[in-house]
Amino acid sequence: MCTDCGCGDTELVPLEIQTRILAGNDTLAGHNRDHFVDAGVLAINLMGSPGAGKTAILEATARHQQGLRLAALAGDLATDRDAARLEKAGIPSLAITTGQACHLDAKMVHDALHELPIAGLDILFVENVGNLVCPAVYDLGQAANVVALAVTEGEDKPLKYPTMFLKADLVLLTKIDLLPHLDLDVAAVKDALARSMPEPRMIMVSAKTGEGVAEWLAWLAEQRARIARPTGAAVHHHHHQGEAPVDAHDHVHEHVHGHAHGHTHSHGPGHTHSHGPGHTHDH
Repeated sequence: MCTDCGCGDTELVPLEIQTRILAGNDTLAGHNRDHFVDAGVLAINLMGSPGAGKTAILEATARHQQGLRLAALAGDLATDRDAARLEKAGIPSLAITTGQACHLDAKMVHDALHELPIAGLDILFVENVGNLVCPAVYDLGQAANVVALAVTEGEDKPLKYPTMFLKADLVLLTKIDLLPHLDLDVAAVKDALARSMPEPRMIMVSAKTGEGVAEWLAWLAEQRARIARPTGAAVHHHHHQGEAPVDAHDHVHEHVHGHAHGHTHSHGPGHTHSHGPGHTHDH
């Protein structure tokens, strides 16, 4: 059971406590968003069920894109396997292991940004923990939400998990190379999305054959067009909780990172944050 989002016994997480947790998360999510805007990076929150094909889609993205500078944060409960797969595909990645938490939150993403440099990137993918419930509730500071929905999951998932699809900007219907072997009615999926998404948009993709990936890349280009890349080097202006601001203003510091691919930091209840080798943090 998730220890803080209330997806289990609601009596164990009273509404007022849950509200405070989300308020604090939203504040830090806004801080993350400032980082992304300052760096001119498009941040995408990629969500979906376990096995929906999230990692495979990112691998296909790396294979078919031309000239994009990509990176990823890969959330999982217990392993760094997805991050390792993305590294092998050529996407600099950092694993965030959550322990018991069934989602990523803004603090986990913020902590990870101290280890994975975003300056100079075009797109940062945040591959969320496989789950169709909790990840939709937590703002991470992303510019857009994308949900991977596999054809093997059936036609009714948007109706059974409406919050996830209510928050989605795009749905990727994945594994469409399997359609000849299934009884899935694609029209029924589109109808379910029309009932769940404020502005329904779906792209049918196959990571295996590459079908639909060009349309996916075109959608990403549309989103990137909305991101104005600043001139000059990105310097983060922020004030961490518990730190005294300098001269009554938030202090300014620049992060310098030595990036070692494939490293992991873990979060559990009372989680700790382990820096990878080569990491320096200069104030």
